[in-house]
Amino acid sequence: MRALSREEVRRIDRLAIETLGVSGLVLMENAGRGAADAIGDFLGGSVASKVIAIVAGSGNNGGDGFVVARHLAMRGASVSTFLVCPGDKLTPDAEANLAILRELGHDVRDLAAGDLGGLAEQLRRFEVVVDAVGGTGIRGALRGQMAAAAEAISAAGRPVVAIDIPTGLDCDTGTAAGAAVRAAMTVTFVARKKGFDAPGAAAYTGRVIVADIGVPAEAVAAMPDRADR
Repeated sequence: MRALSREEVRRIDRLAIETLGVSGLVLMENAGRGAADAIGDFLGGSVASKVIAIVAGSGNNGGDGFVVARHLAMRGASVSTFLVCPGDKLTPDAEANLAILRELGHDVRDLAAGDLGGLAEQLRRFEVVVDAVGGTGIRGALRGQMAAAAEAISAAGRPVVAIDIPTGLDCDTGTAAGAAVRAAMTVTFVARKKGFDAPGAAAYTGRVIVADIGVPAEAVAAMPDRADR
């Protein structure tokens, strides 16, 4: 599968939802489960008794993180989720998955309204930190809570697994205009992103694992390159 641009990622989501009839919630569930599988492999085949932090933002990347949290907890991990965005800014699918976590009594720590200055220290208590703050739509330098979250994840000094793309890394160029997460592993969806092959990008992505989201590979492969349209 060839690497995908930011615009192609959006087109795949539209293809799945509008043409194939795969709902956004199903895509999110598939992505989160696939990422949880990869995290298990990263930790030697099992997450049982592992202490894992999820740092989640407001977009569908954060929603993927909520699904990851649920699946890791179901497999025996001790999971805490740090919400670094206002709850009213969540996408509908992300909000639905956060509600499931709350109903299950999951440890959700809402940091959206406060200072993230202490987040790095909190994250040092975990064996692995999952970066689910920002996704492929990010362009330019991070700002506000998102920048503070990326800086805290990096400052914690723990192994990081990024969901889809390290927060702050540009999907198309593979460069960071400011603060950006440096991951030991990135679990990306459908295919690698174009920026991952740029010089220096590997310092942010670490090892890249591709997980599917339930969209047939042949349907994605049949999409014309942007230059062909």
